[in-house]
Amino acid sequence: MKDTYGALAIKTTMLVIAAMLLFAPFLFQDVRALEVAARICIFIVLVASYDLLIGYTGIVSFAHTMFFGFGAYGSAIALKQMGPGWDAVALGTVAGVLVSLVVAAAIGLISLRVKAIFFAMITLATASVVLVLASQLSQITGGEDGITYRAPDVFKTATKLMVDEDGKVVRWFGVRLNGKLAGYYFVFFTSLALFMLMLRITVSPLGTVLKAIRENEARAEAIGYRVVAYRTFVFCLSAVVASLAGSVYAVWLKYTGPDTALSFDIMIDILLMVVIGGMGTMWGAVIGAVLLVMAQYYLRDLMAVASDAVAGIPLMPELLAPDRWLFWLGIIFILLVYFFPKGIVGTLITKGERI
Repeated sequence: MKDTYGALAIKTTMLVIAAMLLFAPFLFQDVRALEVAARICIFIVLVASYDLLIGYTGIVSFAHTMFFGFGAYGSAIALKQMGPGWDAVALGTVAGVLVSLVVAAAIGLISLRVKAIFFAMITLATASVVLVLASQLSQITGGEDGITYRAPDVFKTATKLMVDEDGKVVRWFGVRLNGKLAGYYFVFFTSLALFMLMLRITVSPLGTVLKAIRENEARAEAIGYRVVAYRTFVFCLSAVVASLAGSVYAVWLKYTGPDTALSFDIMIDILLMVVIGGMGTMWGAVIGAVLLVMAQYYLRDLMAVASDAVAGIPLMPELLAPDRWLFWLGIIFILLVYFFPKGIVGTLITKGERI
């Protein structure tokens, strides 16, 4: 990261976000806030893995949600069939990763030689087929209703991680040390490990080669790099990370269905997060995921408060009605793209050179 005041601001913001996610169960002691924090952790991994493709290698894919769904459905089906044990989680996760790996390798080897637009269309068609199959193979996937199941016992809310002399669950700073807390930290630390792995890849020699392919594919080929092999490798790597994120999300949510694991709305969210945060910057995935998830959960509430505050001004309550939150989210997105053309991180990182 460059030595600028913008970079310093980004580092400070990262530390604040990391601290808030680490202590989220103690800072925000309600169920909804914990759901938001867990979703942010998962989407940071999902967006960062997609940024490996579009930001670092220049590959446009619409199948990223499909790999996320493979992981989620793998764990969900295993937990449903085998019961709430770690063996089911492990088997389902491995199955999801293997399916993702095989499908990604097949798509990559067949399609990454063609032009970017055709590759994007092939991934879109494949993801559509998988979504239809998930909806129609109801005996396996639960169809449109999805699958509900139980997570391992250690994540049950009734599980007591620590008890006092009277046998009651111990509280730290007012928070019960129960299975819900264990479930959140399972999501947090798994997401942190996956994110650090991708961050390490981007600063490794492999990351440099990927950037070279993105900047000038023909030149990278000319100096001896096997472009198709590198692009296929990073496509498979990205698919595996997305699948692992899907498995973790399935364990946390205890429900998997087309809307939560395979929907194209998720793909659009990922694209928006990458653009908002900044393509080709791992830290941008953090900023994009935090801002968009927070907006999706809290913008409606914020608009309700604003609408009440301007109740005496003509037209304003109607304009700020909570039902219009998507309209205002679109306005905010347009403003962000206008003022931060390279994404928030990509734009700020070059601002304010330090002497």
